[in-house]
Amino acid sequence: MAVRSVLFNILFYALMIVMMVVCLPVIAFGRRASLGAVRTFSRLSMAMHRAVTGIRHEYRGFDRLPPGGSLLAVKHQSTWETMAFVAHVPDPAFVLKRELMQIPLFGWWLRATGMIPIDRSGGISALHDMARRARAALDEGRQVLIFPEGTRREAGAPPDYKLGTAHLYRDLKAPIVPVALNSGVFWPRRSLVHRKGTIVAEVLPPIPAGLDPREAFRRMRDDIEVACDRLLVEAAQDGADLGPLARARVEALTAPAVTP
Repeated sequence: MAVRSVLFNILFYALMIVMMVVCLPVIAFGRRASLGAVRTFSRLSMAMHRAVTGIRHEYRGFDRLPPGGSLLAVKHQSTWETMAFVAHVPDPAFVLKRELMQIPLFGWWLRATGMIPIDRSGGISALHDMARRARAALDEGRQVLIFPEGTRREAGAPPDYKLGTAHLYRDLKAPIVPVALNSGVFWPRRSLVHRKGTIVAEVLPPIPAGLDPREAFRRMRDDIEVACDRLLVEAAQDGADLGPLARARVEALTAPAVTP
């Protein structure tokens, strides 16, 4: 698997660089054309991931995505979801750290496709700016994707949800669609080696607009974590090679109850 992983990484980044350069003139034709080019890269890279590594991809419940604008709260464990969701969400607008916009060439594409930067050190003013940009995206009928923990977390790690999603929910008055996944088991963060198995992304039932933001935040967090735990157990039962945190989490979830 190590050889396959290295081969995929070489091909993946080579394809990214080639497409960013060759397709650069597309940016002049506007956001939708730019997103179309990025969607093509997403489909090619994910097909290459399946073919080279042998890892399968499964998308559950994507028919639950409401029509038009919505707020997707996505568990973030891996690079995988940042690539795969471009092709599986109708018109995505990712909330991402502002520093990514400053990367030459790569940042140009992020701007061209209308992604939403946030200054993590900007405090309340940054949240207001994020909400303004997200509101504009929703008004265009786009799906705003936010990673509620702010950064990638290792599969099985204790949750660390930030309140930015609650602020967006309150300000946008839009439903939250929680999304669970297990991508970190098979495409681990900060690792060049992938693991065999099936990456699953699952769209969960939407949380309606209009609830108390604290209640909506709690429901979102609990729904995502319960589903991610279930996907971890499924992966273990399928014989996946879990990392240490994921293995410990599965052991805790499946340990027999102790009767006092």
